[in-house]
Amino acid sequence: MVKLEEAIQLRSEGEFEKSNVLLSKLVLECPEDALVNYQYAWSFDVLGLEADAVPYYEKAIQLGLDDTNAIGAFIGLGSSYRALGKYEKSQTVLEKGIENFPENNAMKTFYAMTLYNVGEHREAMEILLTSLHDK
Repeated sequence: MVKLEEAIQLRSEGEFEKSNVLLSKLVLECPEDALVNYQYAWSFDVLGLEADAVPYYEKAIQLGLDDTNAIGAFIGLGSSYRALGKYEKSQTVLEKGIENFPENNAMKTFYAMTLYNVGEHREAMEILLTSLHDK
């Protein structure tokens, strides 16, 4: 999909708004494409528009992604919820992500940050230290 590759390239070049505009058109053309929804969500994230990213991350996960992109979507959605102060939703999403990808230390790190936000400091530190040790 040439337009999708172009949007990703624009984002990698720091052209976040141009990438987002291109992806907004693409998601209208391909609303049931999980990867397009994921990339559109990501484009909102880099613009600091986490609330706009959430429904597209959710849809991408629901539609199904390959493992690499699913990991990114779970982290992105959990991180977006955390940035919005929706810690319980963040915790639920990241727990589901860890359930699906138990070896992913990046996801565990975001989960630990969410646990810290909800006052679970001891568990958060344990997860971080274990993740560092596993590297």
